[in-house]
Amino acid sequence: MKALDQKIISNFEGKVVRKDLTKFLKDNAVVPSYVLEYLLGQHCSTNDEEIISIGIEKVKGILSNHFVHRDEAEVIKSKIREKGTHRIIDKISVRLNDKEDRYEARFSNLGLKNIPINDSIVKANPKLLSEGVWSLVNMAYMASEERGVLPWIVESVKAIQISHVDIQEYKEERAHFTTDEWMDLLMQSIGLNPEEFSTRSKFIQLSRLIPFTENNYNLIELGPKGTGKSHIFSELSPHGILISGGEVSKAKLFVNNSNGAIGLVGYWDVIAYDEFAGKTKRVDRGLVDIMKNYMANKSFSRGADVYQAEASMVFVGNTDHSVQYMMKHTHLFDALPKDYHDTAFLDRIHAYLPGWEVSKLRNELFTNDFGFIVDYIAEVLKSLRKEDHSKLYQQYFTLSNSITTRDKTAIEKTFSGLVKIIFPDLKMSKEDVKLILDFAIECRKRVKMQLIKMDETFNDDPVYFEYTDEANEKFEVQTLEEIEYGEPKQESQIEQAATENRTIEVVEVTSAEPIIEETKTLSSFSKQIRENQTNVSYERLFGHYLEGAKDFLIQDPYIRLPHQFKNFMELCSLIYKKNQEAETINIKLITWNDNDFKETSIINFEEIKDSLGEMNIEFDYEFKESAHDRYIVMNNGWKIMLGRGLDMWQKSNGKYDIAEYLQEKRKCKEFDVVVIAE
Repeated sequence: MKALDQKIISNFEGKVVRKDLTKFLKDNAVVPSYVLEYLLGQHCSTNDEEIISIGIEKVKGILSNHFVHRDEAEVIKSKIREKGTHRIIDKISVRLNDKEDRYEARFSNLGLKNIPINDSIVKANPKLLSEGVWSLVNMAYMASEERGVLPWIVESVKAIQISHVDIQEYKEERAHFTTDEWMDLLMQSIGLNPEEFSTRSKFIQLSRLIPFTENNYNLIELGPKGTGKSHIFSELSPHGILISGGEVSKAKLFVNNSNGAIGLVGYWDVIAYDEFAGKTKRVDRGLVDIMKNYMANKSFSRGADVYQAEASMVFVGNTDHSVQYMMKHTHLFDALPKDYHDTAFLDRIHAYLPGWEVSKLRNELFTNDFGFIVDYIAEVLKSLRKEDHSKLYQQYFTLSNSITTRDKTAIEKTFSGLVKIIFPDLKMSKEDVKLILDFAIECRKRVKMQLIKMDETFNDDPVYFEYTDEANEKFEVQTLEEIEYGEPKQESQIEQAATENRTIEVVEVTSAEPIIEETKTLSSFSKQIRENQTNVSYERLFGHYLEGAKDFLIQDPYIRLPHQFKNFMELCSLIYKKNQEAETINIKLITWNDNDFKETSIINFEEIKDSLGEMNIEFDYEFKESAHDRYIVMNNGWKIMLGRGLDMWQKSNGKYDIAEYLQEKRKCKEFDVVVIAE
């Protein structure tokens, strides 16, 4: 068992479950994960394989005897009739029949409707009045000779959710985990394998939890299909609801004018709109206007009455074009229905998650390790909604005065949400605070940049997304796509450059450079590459600095795995491409390998030597245990220092991923590159 799993079980015994068990049972029961894990938590929250095996059989038995499959509804009805009373697991919803002055229940899978239900049950479970709740229901059958009286009786309803969590205990246990361990625990809790995600990718995944722990939080995520954008909102929590298709009426969402019934915002902590994008979708403009008011003021009005609510709004959908295309030709809200291209509505969004950075779901991305029972973490997040940590960053940093009140509120709500998720005990260093603040600012800046593209008046009073620390050092925040693709320059900038007798060169895309750059001779530089950044290749980073050299000394202690050998060969190919006229080229590699890899590495290096020899490249290699720094030194006077060596990219999505063949399409790890003249 992994050390982290042992620590998880030791500190949260009875509150965690092995996530592969959920996947195993999920195949046979069409219910949310929190329903399955509620049962697994009662019978399988241990690392004892024998107890787990027995527990699995118990859960299977419960599902077999009590869970209502639609195609077996008549069998269950018969069982209730024959036994007189029987407990079932089904999704139950309730409506008020004002003609009969009574509440009536509807069972999703059992197929029964208009079943009278006691007022006390509805009062104890108010969510029954909205879209329904998965519950353990004691059903009875009593035939009556009286005409019009149904034989079905709802004796009791127990919503499937943990009734209480000790939030103080949860915070105290956080101290036993490092930040990386805690983030990995949370990733495993939502079913994902943290080993397959970079730190930034974990931030994006965990940011999907913010609406569950922050009141009135407005989040949007647009990106390619198949990245699991809506999964959390349908599976994680009994306090959230996913509306399929993104289509809902004013009455269903807010309040029904005909009977005064409060809509979904009155019952749920999170309302997520799936498939929200789609340019051709028809939208009720009246709904957009009501949502604008609600998202800004936490209230809505229908008729003469004003209602308050705390539900967070989430909008998820698919993009139609690549990020590069949208950055160049349109904007990142391009895929939304036209009626939502309302800048006043979009300005209410607190954060825009870059869904295009999220990998498409594949088997290795899911975990088989231990994580919180999702119902437990859902209740924890709900409890934390009462707290507000939006100002904690102010002990270290001050936001720019140019940042508007609405921008500041958005940044602070994202910051507060991530603090609750990652640092619930509030024990954060300055670097921890900075990491969260940077991400929060970036998510809001992504919204604001699109608003400026859509309506230039948003730039009448320019906003600078930057802040200072107590030493008055200034930090500017850029979105990753801004670094990768830049922002289109206006014609006036080109004209201004011409009047100053500067030569400008318009380039399609550069890596971490503006789209218009001045032509210049080679000079020393340093550059930070962000995690998940693309458009980065050896050619773009330092290709020109390889020219004119014949001798190359490369030190990288980690050339041992297949992808690392591939990276090395790609560098050798670039060196050859830049110096084809040279009679001979000398490349020496200093690396290190332990005994597990050494024999295979020697075989590989000898093959490389033969291959490069055919192109008049003399290749030699040396194993040196003290080799730690990563650099390339050339006899043309330049030295390139790479923080991560040649292994600067994350794992691709498979052998048919275009990133396997184009370095520019690969997502980077975070690292620094420094080029100096020697």
